[in-house]
Amino acid sequence: MKIKRILIANRGEIAVRIIKTARMMNIETVVIKTDLEPNAMYLSLADIIYDDTEEATEIPVFLNIEKLIEIAHKTKANAVHPGYGFLAENAYFAQKCNENKLIFIGPSPDAIYKMGNKTIARKIALAGGIPMAMGSEGNISNEEEAVVIAEKIGYPVIIKAASGGGGRGMRIVRKPEEMEKMFIIASKEAEKAFNDPSVFIEKYIENPKHIEFQILGDTKGNVIHLGERECSIQRKHQKLLEEAPSIALDENLRNRMGEMAVQIAKAVNYHSAGTVEFLLDSERNFYFMEMNTRIQVEHAVTETITGIDLIEQQIRIANGEALMFRQEDIKLNGWAIECRINAEDVQAGFAPAPGIIESLNLPSDPYIRIDTGVKAGSSIVANYDSMIVKLIVKGTDRKNAIKNCKMALDKVWIKGTKTTLPFFRMLVRHQKFQDGDFTTAFIEKDIEKYFLNSEYEEMLAAWLATKLFVEENLNDDSISIDFKNGKDMSPWLLNKRINQF
Repeated sequence: MKIKRILIANRGEIAVRIIKTARMMNIETVVIKTDLEPNAMYLSLADIIYDDTEEATEIPVFLNIEKLIEIAHKTKANAVHPGYGFLAENAYFAQKCNENKLIFIGPSPDAIYKMGNKTIARKIALAGGIPMAMGSEGNISNEEEAVVIAEKIGYPVIIKAASGGGGRGMRIVRKPEEMEKMFIIASKEAEKAFNDPSVFIEKYIENPKHIEFQILGDTKGNVIHLGERECSIQRKHQKLLEEAPSIALDENLRNRMGEMAVQIAKAVNYHSAGTVEFLLDSERNFYFMEMNTRIQVEHAVTETITGIDLIEQQIRIANGEALMFRQEDIKLNGWAIECRINAEDVQAGFAPAPGIIESLNLPSDPYIRIDTGVKAGSSIVANYDSMIVKLIVKGTDRKNAIKNCKMALDKVWIKGTKTTLPFFRMLVRHQKFQDGDFTTAFIEKDIEKYFLNSEYEEMLAAWLATKLFVEENLNDDSISIDFKNGKDMSPWLLNKRINQF
């Protein structure tokens, strides 16, 4: 059975992304109109709209498996693409699609289950000789057992949700007296987020880099990797900026990690696009962390440097086609950086900032790719993620990509809600970021607190842009501003100094 019409069981930016590739492949798409987003951008791009605004039930439609299958049959879709989030990594959803003769554009239910359960994934990785951080062999039942294991492997440790992801159900424990509190918090958070309170323990690796490998596998047993992504710029395990490739890897380490990513995918007969995630310590030792059995938010940076459309590959693999590429065909060309520009209040701990996008200006330079699901007039609603736009910038190398990213960010303007734009404008000008000298602890340890806590966020962003202008474009010895000591100034004094020009 060939895919002719896809129900997109998702919304927002990823729905728009899937529609674009499906249209290129002459495949029709079905999307769902909800009462929360009756004028959403993705609705205007699809071939068929299913109106759910008057049929809404207690369970949101994007989480209602029976309803989604019913919609697929009503609209005569013969395939379902889950996107990311919602039911994208739900083995039961994939199984129900198969039982109802719908092609699930993703891996098998068995692979989703095995890789989705972190304790099972750990056992598979260990059996294959893949490097792992020390930890519990399975789930732990109480805090007393957790203390025993922690004493054995040594503090600090991290408690993780067995069915988790996205940073939820995770707590770091640095001493025994913290264990009871953190165990209870992690377990309750896991139950709330994943309907499963099960947790396990690993040795916590201090200040690592977070490196993930994009893999593709087909139903014929072929698996390849498409290189790595650098995902260390994150806050509370939530990624903010991604790069491809990573400045931390040389060709030898890339090959070793890539081979391990392929190996674990083969261990579960993986087919579709997937991501194998590792931690890399200061001694260049790497440890398997988890596998995400879906398309990733940050897939665009891999597409940018490989020229491979990952959504297209997902669809072709679901159609039963063999991979179009061998490992030796994969070449990494240039450098790509992605900024997740969200409707978030940086100074309130990156809290969601719902609102209406009154206006926005998005650049269209040749080195820029824009992935978005909003336009002027769109609403960012509290019920869904706060994504506004993914800004993907390419360069010939990392230095050039950062330069292009600075220029691109300064061309993006969004009015109507607080966004993470000022944060990114500051980040790409930070010396440690430019040097590649950062880990997952970068935001907590290296970002100046005055920026994250100041009420003058927009003015500080303007100051940082002016700083770059002075440094890069002026060569006049008569101009002297002590920018090195700028972080000790008040925002008003900074503004006064800038106005001297």
